[in-house]
Amino acid sequence: MNKVAKRLCLALLPFLPFASHADEGMWTIYNLPPQVFEQMQAEGFQLSYNDLYFGENALRNACVNFSGYCSGVVVSPNGLVFTNHHCGFEAIRSHSTVEHDYMLNGFFAKTYEEELPNENMFVSFMVDQEDVTPQLEKLGFYSLTDERQSILIDSLQNAMNDKIKRTDSTLHVNIDAFYEGNKFYATTYRDFTDLRLVFTVPKSMGKYGGETDNWMWPRQTCDFSVFRIYADPKTNGPAAYSKENVPYHPKRWAQVSMEGYKDGDFSMTIGYPGSTERYLSSYGIREMRDADNTIRAQVRGVKQEVMIRHMRADEAVRIKYDSKYAQSSNYWKNSIGMNKCIDSIRIINQKQEFEKRIVAWQDKTGYLKDSLDFNKLSNWYAQRFEYRYALMNWIETFRRTNEFTTRALRLSNGMEVKGPKDKPKKQYVEFADNSNEWDEALDKEVFAVLLKNYKEHVAEKYLPAFYTTIHNKFNDDYTKYVDYLYKKSKIMKKGKKLYFNKKSYKKDPGVLFGLDLLESQADLRNGLLENYDSINTQERYLCAAKLRMEQDLPHYSDANFTMRLSYGQVGGFELAGNPSGYYTTAESIVEKMKQADKNVEYYAEPIMHELLSAKDFGPYTDKTTGKMQLCFLTNNDITGGNSGSPMFDGKGRLIGLAFDGNWDSLSSDINFDSRLARCIGVDIRYVLYLMDRWGHTDRLLKEMGVK
Repeated sequence: MNKVAKRLCLALLPFLPFASHADEGMWTIYNLPPQVFEQMQAEGFQLSYNDLYFGENALRNACVNFSGYCSGVVVSPNGLVFTNHHCGFEAIRSHSTVEHDYMLNGFFAKTYEEELPNENMFVSFMVDQEDVTPQLEKLGFYSLTDERQSILIDSLQNAMNDKIKRTDSTLHVNIDAFYEGNKFYATTYRDFTDLRLVFTVPKSMGKYGGETDNWMWPRQTCDFSVFRIYADPKTNGPAAYSKENVPYHPKRWAQVSMEGYKDGDFSMTIGYPGSTERYLSSYGIREMRDADNTIRAQVRGVKQEVMIRHMRADEAVRIKYDSKYAQSSNYWKNSIGMNKCIDSIRIINQKQEFEKRIVAWQDKTGYLKDSLDFNKLSNWYAQRFEYRYALMNWIETFRRTNEFTTRALRLSNGMEVKGPKDKPKKQYVEFADNSNEWDEALDKEVFAVLLKNYKEHVAEKYLPAFYTTIHNKFNDDYTKYVDYLYKKSKIMKKGKKLYFNKKSYKKDPGVLFGLDLLESQADLRNGLLENYDSINTQERYLCAAKLRMEQDLPHYSDANFTMRLSYGQVGGFELAGNPSGYYTTAESIVEKMKQADKNVEYYAEPIMHELLSAKDFGPYTDKTTGKMQLCFLTNNDITGGNSGSPMFDGKGRLIGLAFDGNWDSLSSDINFDSRLARCIGVDIRYVLYLMDRWGHTDRLLKEMGVK
């Protein structure tokens, strides 16, 4: 950002209004404005601000970043962590075999020794947060190019890490941009990497309703899983996995509540929302709709049709691909729903009308009159559209879609080199045997259909060079080409070494395929980057103008996967005169279970029919309605990354776990609609009921203090 933009944008921040709207906003907690906290109290929040943020016993200390893609909450003095079932999906799948299918049948560790360790998983606690914008300003940050700004941020971050690790080696610092780059906050974290699976319900309940119900209301999904944090036995601090580690003993954990909630009750989430773009221009939203979401939905639809067919035909294949399919289908459906909302609510038109107001206001005030230019912004977006469209097709076709392209890209884009460093002729690469993670028949068919699909949707000038080989040598038969690659390339051969300095390396068809892919990607990226900085600068100016023009309205920074608080109320919505209701009951899932012969995603085991058809649900029955309540709605402001976020009542007690948004407001990442946007949570009493009556987890319930 140049000096003019920096001065204009930063000048706004002292004037940012603090009167919040209860059902909108993802607030940073360390600098939560007093007026916002007062509004929370007026709506039913009963803790002090110190109880919320300051000190080791603050409620936010029970909330965690779960493995860098979800949220979670500590619920016991022995480090139990609740998150969503779909957040623990890959861990559950990785431990599953045909003989012990924890995904299908569920899992409960009856002792500490039976709890299952997981590679590459962690929980992260936020320790502190501070504004480092003044430090960057003193170093001339806003006079630098974008590249030099990034270098400076990295340098400051490294310096802060060096300093903090001298006093506590378990801490690390990240610096993130807020308010479209007008502010920078440094956040200190402590990561625990020994995280073990303790309990999960069967997939039939943890993902009940599957893709049919995903992003939909009403819901009955019992979307939770349970992990435990392990720590160094001497320090109670982070430690790499070891059999000697012991359960972590936090100073703060969330108390679960059996009291439930009523319509209009206070509700609050604390979690790690991933990304929102509510300041984005109408041109950016059009690009998102036509060059991102449309492509994602189309390509993934083609891929998923092949995947599900193979998965339903073979249990071993299903286990390998359950997590991959779930990850793909989640934002396949999200993209479809978001585009539907963009068009039905006419968000682009709304943005255009707002931008006209900005222009009129500029004419009146002169603010950014010579800087913010919507004609230029429109032209730059138009110039890069074809590159964005083609690159999105490239990403959805070739990135993490099949094992062959994954290996080819790793090989051509750098991977660990083995062999003596002083003898180049003996240096080689070798792929580890990961055959337990993929299936050849599925892999090859997905590969072939996506190659064909890419050719059908992308202009010829953006096709990688190997399409000429497919045409000339294989007569456009993609299956034959894929068979040829698998047969002739060493990159799919178990135990084969590829020596860099042998002629065979440069002739290997897999190597050539990967190089062609990277070359085509580079061309697309170069085209995309040509107007990248110009567009970003204009979008920053637009943000600055909006904040200044609307200085009497609330504004908060877009989500960026840092800890945020959202508050509001329990309650449903109304669509076309039809009230949604704000909770579901055991009766509703039993009725759906009876439809399993028509929809396999409504299937549940006989024991679940029995448990949820009970005449008496005991202490898990809601005292007001007399029902066993399963899922509920609030108007808390959430997005991807909030999955697993604790949902608290006014006393700071855990009443549920956030796991989804509703179909009617899937455009809320760019335009929050307070009438329709809702957070769907699983009732903590539903969670505890299945832990108790299905899992018989007396030791865990006792550990959490549940009677």
